[in-house]
Amino acid sequence: MTEASESEEATAGRGRADRVAVTGTPGTGKSTATALLADEYDVIHLNERIKSDDDLWTERDADRDTLVADLDAVREHLGDWSGVLDSHLAHRFDADRVVVLRCHPEAVESRLVERGESPETAAENAESEALDVILSEAVAEHGAENVYEVDATDRDPEAVADAIRAAVEGEREPSAGTVDFIDYI
Repeated sequence: MTEASESEEATAGRGRADRVAVTGTPGTGKSTATALLADEYDVIHLNERIKSDDDLWTERDADRDTLVADLDAVREHLGDWSGVLDSHLAHRFDADRVVVLRCHPEAVESRLVERGESPETAAENAESEALDVILSEAVAEHGAENVYEVDATDRDPEAVADAIRAAVEGEREPSAGTVDFIDYI
């Protein structure tokens, strides 16, 4: 068997995953792309659930104007979930595969400012994106063999949704460590 056919066989044998976490720095396009998958998969927009349930967060971070999620309570709330879990926190929960959306830090910063985040928060998230913070956490939690990195910088939402779908269906190889924005620093 050739190396190419071994790879194709491994990919084909992977099959559809029951639980896929779609994560990434705020502003990378997670919610936009996963909304396009809602007709095919059970999509859980975790941040919306946390905001709507006082039992899923412990305090409000006044400096960042955000809620601090109670990860244990969220884990209990999710129970034996299945489908596509969308959140910058999604990689912190049990999943079969983790898709990490990436986006050039300048685009992240611009998107966040456009949606009303403070310049400080936008810059902090852009720096986190440049330093691969969420990717590193996802690999540490789930292993590189279960992480699928997708550069969403120059892709429209439909193309990002297609890349997520390919990971869910087992039609692409894991790809952690393929995107590099260190030039931003």
